[in-house]
Amino acid sequence: MIEPVVCVVPAYNADASVEAVVKGLKLHMPRALVLGVDDGSTDNTRAVLKRTCDQVIEFDVNQGKGVALREAFEWAIENGAAAVLTIDADGQHDPAVAPAIVSALDRYDIVIGTREISGKDVPVHRRFANMLSTAITRKISKCPVHDSQSGYRAFRIEVLKQIKPQGTRYEFETDFIILAGNAGFTFGSVPIPVIYDSPTPSNFRPLHSSFQIAKVLWRHKSLLFR
Repeated sequence: MIEPVVCVVPAYNADASVEAVVKGLKLHMPRALVLGVDDGSTDNTRAVLKRTCDQVIEFDVNQGKGVALREAFEWAIENGAAAVLTIDADGQHDPAVAPAIVSALDRYDIVIGTREISGKDVPVHRRFANMLSTAITRKISKCPVHDSQSGYRAFRIEVLKQIKPQGTRYEFETDFIILAGNAGFTFGSVPIPVIYDSPTPSNFRPLHSSFQIAKVLWRHKSLLFR
């Protein structure tokens, strides 16, 4: 497995779930450094991150997941990471799968933990939005992406040094896939379980977040014809 690895946990009002996420990472990725990002939480998230993570980046006000990831990626680059794993703080990603995702970087530049989004465990509105955006993202990026909205990802550090997406929230992750795919980086996927009974609700807002993602796809529409 590639090392050293920085595990990034962007968190916003996730005090009910983030401790279990960090402890799971430390159990299954004991040699990795866990970097928490408190995105201006108004609950006890920051205190939990400080108690459980190796390093914490703090925002006084909410900036958005894209900003949190951008800051964490820069920290990882500056501190000598060879790879970065990102995992959501809401408990919807199983930390036990982290080693498999990172290990796949031996064969790919970017690896995405992929859910079976067509299954009945996925809410209908999330299923439709994800399937549609994934299909378009796959076409524009020209890469075999099967879950474009999954935040459970691993990257070789060379990718993060070159790819600089736009956006402050969830659209950042879509822009990342499109830019990386068209830059020639390779994508792999690892199956992950679907978990929607987390104590922390997702911060993905179906209308607003989907609209921002749609704007990114529209901005890159010319790539459809290349």
